[in-house]
Amino acid sequence: MCTAITYQPRELYMGRSLDYEASYGEEIVMLPRRFPLRFRHGGGSEQGYAILGTAHVADGYPLYYDAVNEKGLGIAGLNFVGNARYAAPQDGRQNVAQFEFIPWLLRQCATLAEARQLLQAVNLTGTPFSLHFPAAQLHWLLADATGALTLEPTAAGLQIYENPVGVLTNNPPFPQQLFALNNYMHLSPRQPENTFAPDVPLQAYSRGMGALGLPGDLSSGSRFVRAAFTKLHSVCGESEADCVGQFFHIMETVSQTRGCCEVAPGEFERTIYTSCWNAARGIYYYTTYGNRRITAVDLHREPLDGTALRRYPMLTAEDILMQNGGADA
Repeated sequence: MCTAITYQPRELYMGRSLDYEASYGEEIVMLPRRFPLRFRHGGGSEQGYAILGTAHVADGYPLYYDAVNEKGLGIAGLNFVGNARYAAPQDGRQNVAQFEFIPWLLRQCATLAEARQLLQAVNLTGTPFSLHFPAAQLHWLLADATGALTLEPTAAGLQIYENPVGVLTNNPPFPQQLFALNNYMHLSPRQPENTFAPDVPLQAYSRGMGALGLPGDLSSGSRFVRAAFTKLHSVCGESEADCVGQFFHIMETVSQTRGCCEVAPGEFERTIYTSCWNAARGIYYYTTYGNRRITAVDLHREPLDGTALRRYPMLTAEDILMQNGGADA
């Protein structure tokens, strides 16, 4: 279960939480402009835009969960189990395997408009990376400073939806997630007025009662509503630190605490990591379940014209303790 949002007080910030019961060795991975990419159904890319994001690297290939390129186009893939449908490869089509979709798109598109055009011809296939890595059932939030799209692979092909709230969770399909907001149009950050019975002396007895009815459970439908309400009413200051901090505060409203969502006996979902990138500046921030300190990797301090991946393991609580002189410091 995951949540992705865009947040644009001035510059665009985008990111996601990854909620799961196990980690797969994800790390921050920079793919430079001249890293050679070979695509499963033919063709390749010898040069393109540099990419920074979270990935699991398998056999030297970055399997990205989310990423942003040097032009400010970002994408996050979220579980869409039970609804995702991929096509078989088709002659005469631009066949792209699910696992290579993020680098294929970010390597060659500078803007959302370019991506929208490119996506018209794509045939997204379920070709697995390997026997150990079958095709994940995903849908995606894709955005730049001009707007956001939701991309959903279905039996009818890849559906492309305008996303006016800049939020995506898991199921149901995006049109149903968006429609559900109609049930909450009465919510407000302001105190409620007595419209129940004006002649009855009713009064708000606590702050925050304008948001009574905001769902608080962990389901993906509820997280969509909660993230949208929080993000759309969030106010931050002028500084980068304040905007980044506010982004992580928004994401905390949908974080998963280990023990509250059981997926199997003794196995629980948790928010393994939360990411946030400043799309304009190419700075990728993250926290992990055990390390709440915000860590950053700056794309533009990397060798963008290189040919080799740059990899940074995510810092754990143990790493931070060691930096501070150990657990007894």
